[in-house]
Amino acid sequence: MTHTIEAPVTTAVPASTWPRTRTLLAGGIVAGPLFLGGGLIQGWARDGFDFTRNAISQLSLGDLGWIQVTSFLLTGVLVIAGSVGVRRALRDEPGGTWAPRLIGVFGASFPLAAAFTADPGGGFPAGGPDARAAALSWHGTLHMLSGMVGYLALCAAFFILARHFTAHRLRGWAIGSRLTPLGVLAGFAGSSATVLAFTIGAGLGLLWLTAVTARLHKA
Repeated sequence: MTHTIEAPVTTAVPASTWPRTRTLLAGGIVAGPLFLGGGLIQGWARDGFDFTRNAISQLSLGDLGWIQVTSFLLTGVLVIAGSVGVRRALRDEPGGTWAPRLIGVFGASFPLAAAFTADPGGGFPAGGPDARAAALSWHGTLHMLSGMVGYLALCAAFFILARHFTAHRLRGWAIGSRLTPLGVLAGFAGSSATVLAFTIGAGLGLLWLTAVTARLHKA
């Protein structure tokens, strides 16, 4: 009598592809700290910039604006690379289809934000209007819309990733992935009172993306 032993079904990424996957995930890990760190350094160094009145995206304006434009482009490339890494890491697992796609949409919003600059205001750049613009320019509108769509996609990705963490009994990560979008949206809602709330909300989203990508990198 013969017995047939069936190999267990696994959804793990083949071992031979892990070095490439980890390299792609590393892009997603460094994207947020790079963008935020560059923004903080520029904000402290450039005359007239005030984090309570100005958004990091306004650093694209003025003679040194090319630095922030480069930061937008590089961050977008790294986030998109990270989204490919997430897709490979979550192959056939809960959240493995839509989470990386939505993260990719978030990454694509950065080159658009670079191409369509924010409007001057809040006294920046030097010589610009002291108050916020009463109406957005066409490029300011596209800048705002690209960021809005990107962050909504990121928030949706976090909710989907919460399914993955729940399936793997990573309760803390699942809770964090559900709460972070609420913090991001609260920061955006508070931007009518102070730009700093918007910056904190946006930064929270970037840092949680770094955290969850690092967790997948570690797996």
